[in-house]
Amino acid sequence: MKYILMMNCPRTGYDTFGSWPKEDIQAHIGFMIGFDKTLRASGELISAEGLASPHEAKRVRAGKDGAPITDGIFPETKEFLAGYWIVEVETPEQAYAIAARASAAPGQGGAPMNMEIEVRQVMAGPPEELLQ
Repeated sequence: MKYILMMNCPRTGYDTFGSWPKEDIQAHIGFMIGFDKTLRASGELISAEGLASPHEAKRVRAGKDGAPITDGIFPETKEFLAGYWIVEVETPEQAYAIAARASAAPGQGGAPMNMEIEVRQVMAGPPEELLQ
């Protein structure tokens, strides 16, 4: 089964992270690189990406003529997707254990961040009863 593990951060998360001491940022990035290498070596990692700052993001929708209409980030957004992993494991519990390891990434001063990681199964397709 495939699962997506999504790491969210508060609206101020990117700015806060950027204000950490350089050594703390390097420790966090080093942890993430090592974490990904471990998952890749075990065969569990399908994909993993960190995302650019939400300040660079655009929301896009189709206009009446189908042309894209873009808008910036809306100020009422409370949190942003900061990055994700897609893993392939045998049980949901394995995905939860991987998420817990990611959650414990070092934060400021080296303390575990214990950030919330959302875990959702990646569907292989729509339910059979909905296919024509």
